[in-house]
Amino acid sequence: MSARILIIEDDPGVQEALTELLYSEGFVAASARTGEAALEMLTRESFDLALLDLHLPGRLDGRDVMSEISQLHPKTRVIIITGHGSLETAIAAIRSGARDYILKPYKIDDFLTSIRRVLSEKETKARKEILIEQLASSLDQLKDVEGIRGEELPARRVASLPGNLMVDLERREIWRGDQRVRLTPTESKLLSIFLENRGRVLGHRELVFLVQGIQVSDGEAPEILRPMVSRLRKKLAVFPGLDVWISNVRGTGYLFDPS
Repeated sequence: MSARILIIEDDPGVQEALTELLYSEGFVAASARTGEAALEMLTRESFDLALLDLHLPGRLDGRDVMSEISQLHPKTRVIIITGHGSLETAIAAIRSGARDYILKPYKIDDFLTSIRRVLSEKETKARKEILIEQLASSLDQLKDVEGIRGEELPARRVASLPGNLMVDLERREIWRGDQRVRLTPTESKLLSIFLENRGRVLGHRELVFLVQGIQVSDGEAPEILRPMVSRLRKKLAVFPGLDVWISNVRGTGYLFDPS
């Protein structure tokens, strides 16, 4: 399926030229002239990549849009495009989550190379997430089979949490009263680690290692963790108010605080 790209650019001529170029290269393109319009589109549609001009009219400039995309639409990669570039703005954009930085006027070949590289990196990380989930599931299934063949099962680990919530880590269940929710092996492992480290910020790489038992890079770790944490939050959200127990410490990791 063709990658979907959102052009956030207020110059009609540049916007039209980029749209035609992207369509000619086999991409699906849409456009917005203000930050507000771009964020509105992102709430209705999903995009693989946003081409973002830092200098936009209206209440939100490019840096504001960059921050919003990074927080609310983390799967959308961003390439900054600007004619007012400097080393400082480039560094600031990268720190905010941009994947590349292109100055106007740009060469078409360099521009397309940047787009393809960023999209390729996105696809590679998505594949890694799937493979890691499959590996974790296979390992858990193997452990279950070995247990059925005669290994002694560990003692049940049941924990009581605020709000009358109960957690059974061996049976992979959380419940309150008659309401019960089942956890996957990965979700149960993640919750177990959070329980053992209540009130402590766990770094992205450390948390991946504790849950999956693998060493990954600083860039890969947040991408691997994001879907796992999101699924656990959804399970906790079945009980009103509990999804806020897991906090994202921007640029660092996650904090579990059920107090």
